[in-house]
Amino acid sequence: MDYSKITDSLYIGRTPKTKDYSVLHELGVELVINMRIGYPPRRDPNSPPIKSLWLPWIDSPLFPIPMRMLKIGVRDALKVIESGGVVYTHCSKGRHRGPAMGACILVAQGKSPEEAIELIKHGRPAADPQTWYIRQRVEKFARVWKG
Repeated sequence: MDYSKITDSLYIGRTPKTKDYSVLHELGVELVINMRIGYPPRRDPNSPPIKSLWLPWIDSPLFPIPMRMLKIGVRDALKVIESGGVVYTHCSKGRHRGPAMGACILVAQGKSPEEAIELIKHGRPAADPQTWYIRQRVEKFARVWKG
């Protein structure tokens, strides 16, 4: 399983396979946020299953991730994190959409967009959150987030 620890309460990575849910349980993950379009969450065979949130979107500069989608993900993530849980965000390869959601979670926790992007880039070198169309969404989220 390809994942990276960003903070004690946030991991970002590739799409988990069904067999990977055992690892997610070991990490203490309580919420998986799936940002892939056309690829619904895999069923968690463990009991109790990890909660999942599917926010499908395409990875394209022509179709920016909607703010409402980022806000939904952040609100659900903060509920988990504030109760001591761990969140896993992902897209196909853990390069753009998953890191964008992760950066917005960090912004909602008080980081600046630059700090959030740097933290993700440091924790997950495969991520590319500074690519212009991802950075723009994180920066806009920081301007419109009201909690």
